[in-house]
Amino acid sequence: MIQPGGNRRVIITNVSPSVEGGLFPAKAVVNETITLSADVFGDGHDEIAASAFIKHKSDTQWTELPMQFMVNDHWQITFRAEKLGFYEFRIEGWEDHYTNWKKGLKKKYAAGQDIAVELQIGANLLKEAAAAMPAQSKQILQWANQLAQTTNPEENVTLALSDDIAKVMYQYRNPELVTVYPTTFTIEVERTKAAYSTWYELFPRSTASEPGKHGTFKDVAKLLPRVAKMGFDTLYFPPIHPIGEKNRKGRNNSLTAGPEDPGSPWAIGNRLGGHKAIHPELGTLEDFKALIVEAEQHGIEIAMDIAYQCAPDHPYVKSNPQWFIWRPDGTVQYAENPPKKYEDILPFNFETDDWENLWKELKSVIDYWVDAGIRVFRIDNPHTKAFRFWQWMIGEVRVKTPEVIFLAEAFTRPRVMERLGKAGFNQSYTYFTWRNTKQELEEYMTELTKTEMRYFYRPNFWPNTPDILPPALIKGGENAHITRLILAATLSSSYGLYGPVYEFGINAPHGAKEEYVDNEKYEIKHWDWSAYTRIGEVITRVNRIRKQNPALHSTWNVEFAETTNDQIISYVKTDEDTGNSLIVVVNLDVFNTQSAQVKIPMPKLGLDYADTYVVRDLLSGSKYTWGEFNFVELNPYQMPAHIFKVEKQ
Repeated sequence: MIQPGGNRRVIITNVSPSVEGGLFPAKAVVNETITLSADVFGDGHDEIAASAFIKHKSDTQWTELPMQFMVNDHWQITFRAEKLGFYEFRIEGWEDHYTNWKKGLKKKYAAGQDIAVELQIGANLLKEAAAAMPAQSKQILQWANQLAQTTNPEENVTLALSDDIAKVMYQYRNPELVTVYPTTFTIEVERTKAAYSTWYELFPRSTASEPGKHGTFKDVAKLLPRVAKMGFDTLYFPPIHPIGEKNRKGRNNSLTAGPEDPGSPWAIGNRLGGHKAIHPELGTLEDFKALIVEAEQHGIEIAMDIAYQCAPDHPYVKSNPQWFIWRPDGTVQYAENPPKKYEDILPFNFETDDWENLWKELKSVIDYWVDAGIRVFRIDNPHTKAFRFWQWMIGEVRVKTPEVIFLAEAFTRPRVMERLGKAGFNQSYTYFTWRNTKQELEEYMTELTKTEMRYFYRPNFWPNTPDILPPALIKGGENAHITRLILAATLSSSYGLYGPVYEFGINAPHGAKEEYVDNEKYEIKHWDWSAYTRIGEVITRVNRIRKQNPALHSTWNVEFAETTNDQIISYVKTDEDTGNSLIVVVNLDVFNTQSAQVKIPMPKLGLDYADTYVVRDLLSGSKYTWGEFNFVELNPYQMPAHIFKVEKQ
């Protein structure tokens, strides 16, 4: 059986942005410029046209955006997303008979051929359009009559090629001949913080001014000016809930806890409550709400850690035993990641027959803290929970409160991490923590920014976490801490630090493990928050540079420069709206001075290859005149990087 529509000759493929063929929405933020593109082509050599149609889901009318031919049958158009929420778009293509006729008319006229019949053909095309466009038919018929009068061919050709007719005729197309790509795609537009954020992690219980005391939310409030002065806009806490007393871990993750050991905050719940309760030594719910408000006055949002897991004495274990896996000996299965064992943590069973009630209860935890004023959540180990749960839960939360942001703490397999991004996580931890060489960094950034990952996986670069002390920091000391900070803060528009240990340069490992000895997860620390460190000073400078330079507010705009030394990495970032352009050069060797010739991609800066320009180092204040090729030398004991602002001559 012959299917209808066989007279449609245009083919549309490779529509972008598309996440799994439109199964998931692509990601964007408010005021971000988004490129809609597709390969659109037809048989033969006839001219074709293509348009994107887009609307916000709250709108009733579609907006048509005529697409531009680029190269090799590739078409694209950009638009700026101005509202939070979901946009829909579709792509259409058709044979552009009027433009095709104009092309032939122009060639025949230039060759001195008789164009009387050609003008009649053009007039007939206009008459067809007039019949289909009654509101403009009077003007279109007037043009048709002029073309039909062949007394002055030069005037007729000028009229036929005019922009006025071209604009009107672009609107006319026979709907029976238009190819409409069968999928309508979705773009979720989020607030700016989803793409640009600067995180500082601390344990509230370690903020007391006196040694030996348990910190409180009021103690944290005293640190807000310090965190703000350092340039952080997100202050992230590990879980703040009551800590399990059964199977509580001692210092350095020992199985035996002493009477003074506070336990791990990730072992959530005891006789005092669970995920909707606050550890009493931290303060009250009112204290927490007051802290949220005070932080906002400093330009800081409080980010909560949500760990969907329970201590053995969490109230859920007694009230809802069906949500856990019970072993033949009558005990509950605790969490394991062989050879690691987490005797103080019980995972939820997402295969339980009572999964619907489990889902609802877990979502109610988020709802509770959203009602308390939280809008940013870091989710612990989301890759050990069901993907469908995340897609449902995040979607439901963001329908009511679209400004809520979820960061996925998932250091796991690539496809799993990608799926979490598709399921709705706004930001994601990454492999940056273990990408050290020039080749590794360039390849990873290219994967993140130049493939379809760019549309669903927003990286948040963390050089360390309470669980992870990578070899680079262990071996490289202070120099490595500064180098990794600069890389994280300039490659990615979102980055974070497990703060106190990072700025104080603590890097003693627990034996051969990639983790801190005397880990703060299992004991209360006392930090000298007034102490000066070189690392802390550089953090403050770099965060100030981030705030003042829009080129660092995007991850997607990176372009790498060529260098003659693999120990030197360089890249350019430019903000198209403001023209703000930066050149970053980093010495990856944390022990030795390294030098190189750096070849700048001049078109990225809007410059010709022969141009010269002034660059000012935002770290040191020094100025240089640069061109396409430039010599750099960096001593890691002085400063391992340049962050140059381009000041064009």
